[in-house]
Amino acid sequence: MMGYFKWKLFFLFAITFITAQNKQSTHQIQAEYYKNTTIPPVDRITVLTGLDVLLEKKIDLITGKVIALVTNQTGIDRYGIPNYKRLLALDDVHLKVVFSPEHGLFGEADEEITYNKKIADIPRVISLYGSIRKPTPEMLQGVDLIIYDIQDIGARFYTYISTLGLVMEAAGDLQIPVLVLDRPNPIRSDIVEGPLLDLNYQSFVGKYPIPIRYGWTIGELAQKIVEEQWINPTPSLNIVSMEGWNASLWYDETTLPWVKPSPNIPDLGTALIYPGMCLLEGTNVSEGRGTEHPFKWFGAPWIDGKILSQELNKLHLPGVVFVPKSFTPVSIPGIADKPKYENQLCDGIEIRVITRNEYQSLNVGVSVLKKLQEIYPEKIVFKENRMNRLWGSDTLLNELQKKRKQINFYAAGGLTILLLMTLLIK
Repeated sequence: MMGYFKWKLFFLFAITFITAQNKQSTHQIQAEYYKNTTIPPVDRITVLTGLDVLLEKKIDLITGKVIALVTNQTGIDRYGIPNYKRLLALDDVHLKVVFSPEHGLFGEADEEITYNKKIADIPRVISLYGSIRKPTPEMLQGVDLIIYDIQDIGARFYTYISTLGLVMEAAGDLQIPVLVLDRPNPIRSDIVEGPLLDLNYQSFVGKYPIPIRYGWTIGELAQKIVEEQWINPTPSLNIVSMEGWNASLWYDETTLPWVKPSPNIPDLGTALIYPGMCLLEGTNVSEGRGTEHPFKWFGAPWIDGKILSQELNKLHLPGVVFVPKSFTPVSIPGIADKPKYENQLCDGIEIRVITRNEYQSLNVGVSVLKKLQEIYPEKIVFKENRMNRLWGSDTLLNELQKKRKQINFYAAGGLTILLLMTLLIK
């Protein structure tokens, strides 16, 4: 009788344990999600950037001026012609100096860059990503007007907006007016995600007390910088607004040509994922640099992509599925210099956004960090300074470190059941 009771109890424990471990497969989850895959837009809306409006309708704003231009490869008109070429072609405008942000004038660098030699057919070019990040009085000598024209991607730690603030500070110091040529927020400017920056953690990857996905165009942000006096002194500021743009548009719903704004943001889909997945830069997990799909792919040699994808898909995060992916990061000149786990096989995840209007970039990024901490507490390493600067405070890291100290309830429960089963069999 006692033997019968033991085996019955063993059977109940076994069924409970197996049921608790039963998971819907990744492929089942993907199939369910893919039924609602977004169809790419067909009808595009004609949008004129601030550059187009300036050149076609407001040329008087720069006529007779000696100009300093802050730009990079994204500063093109609607026909794809660089802004500096358009300005150099004007008779009564003198383009004296060109400043470039991180990644250089042509988006050619993934590290600090200097321009010691003159570039053909371009005035003096000065990099603002190196030992000097704010224009000096000597660099701006004789300048009547500073024009800022760079495509941003709507993320606080994308450093172009920090360069904007430093240029505006320099202009304020010297009482030089600033003209910002507005461009779209490519991932919509009506969606806001993430915490406000705590100014105790202010840095070049976080200069203003704004959310991570801050939801403005570059012109709107510049106006806010002046209104809120986030820099001191503030310059005289004028914005050349776009025509045809509205806050609910995605970049690919406009007629504007796409130019990758930096080496590791090759397309609009990556720009959407970036605000959340850039947080991996504060860990020892590869964020996909050195691969064909940075930020869309992430992993490490110690990750099991199948297990992690199942755990992430169980969260049912809106607009996204997670697919197991293996990759080997390599150095790519101008794109990825000595990426994490260079030449090592990494197992991990491919992020597939299937409904972008529902996708929550920061929610995905934080959920990935929490799952990595839960599954690989002895492997994952958080780089405190980097993580806090990216997040804008220490709150996320504190939360992750608390989880590190907690006992995993499900793992402990599974171990208890196995011990009971062993005892009952005996």
